[in-house]
Amino acid sequence: MGDPREPPEGTPDGGSGNEDEYRSVVFDESFVRAARIQELSARERLAGSFGRATRPRVRLGPLGTVPRQALALLLLILVAFAAAVYFGISSPNRQAVRPEGSQLTVSLVALSPASAVRPVADPASPFAALPPGYGDGALGLGTPAGAATGHFSKVEVTKALDTVQRYLVASSLAPAALVQGSTAEVRAFVTPGEQAQFDSSVAQPVDDRHHALTGWVVRFDPAQVALAADSVKVAGAMRIDEADSSTLQITTDHTFVYALKPAGAPSGAPVTLETVRRQLTFQFDRIDLASAQLRLVDSVLQAGPVPCTGSLAAFVQPVLAGPDGTQVTAPTGIDPGNHAKPAWQVCGVLAG
Repeated sequence: MGDPREPPEGTPDGGSGNEDEYRSVVFDESFVRAARIQELSARERLAGSFGRATRPRVRLGPLGTVPRQALALLLLILVAFAAAVYFGISSPNRQAVRPEGSQLTVSLVALSPASAVRPVADPASPFAALPPGYGDGALGLGTPAGAATGHFSKVEVTKALDTVQRYLVASSLAPAALVQGSTAEVRAFVTPGEQAQFDSSVAQPVDDRHHALTGWVVRFDPAQVALAADSVKVAGAMRIDEADSSTLQITTDHTFVYALKPAGAPSGAPVTLETVRRQLTFQFDRIDLASAQLRLVDSVLQAGPVPCTGSLAAFVQPVLAGPDGTQVTAPTGIDPGNHAKPAWQVCGVLAG
């Protein structure tokens, strides 16, 4: 009998009769692992997609071959990151860049007496002739109750009002600022962005609309003037507003009346009433509120009686009354054609 491993017809011509003749078509293990063949789905077969037995894969150059799912996931991550960056930049609640530099604008108006400056009738009661409506010190500031605005809570508004009131006391009522030359307490209220401007105003005050020290604080030259009474009379009010959605704004308008006498004068010396009106605009962002500081952006000061010939940048320079009154030269008219004098430097006439 023949070998059962041989075909009935015998070994074909040229064949070896064993498995060596199929060795050339045997796939090794690495080839099988690399061949990732995906069978078409029934839907793909019905649709006639016979020209392609496997799904294509995307090539990304040196990165190699990346499946579509991985590419879609990568694109989704990029879109989400771009959206986060966009909304982070354009969000209305983000903190804007804080202002720096010369933010305060100052207007100083001297009020010259229309006639001789006379002392008060009774130096022991210097404010007796004032009209009704003036209060003693901080009581006359008329600080309103805090109320919420469109973008600031009642607590935030109340804190801003408290900061403004304390600033007005430090800069308009405290003897340390008025006649002792101290500025440290006032500076503590100024935001870091304005402190350089404040320091320049202290070191070299000048009426250039930005560096007059009297825009920040009411003060008299201690070598010339002394307080004749412990109290200061005040009348005025405050207004709450918003400069924008992230900036709270408070405007104050007060008249302060000071009883003054010459420096070193004994008790019973002639006393002069000096009137100073301050209209101030303060702004706060939420960082200012948290630190109990403020930005003073506009300051208008009217003071009289003062001479038109002097400067109000460093000190309020009152005309002090002598025993029989002090005569001051009446202010001259303003010539709009005279460009040698700054347009903002104005002298008026003190009524009454």
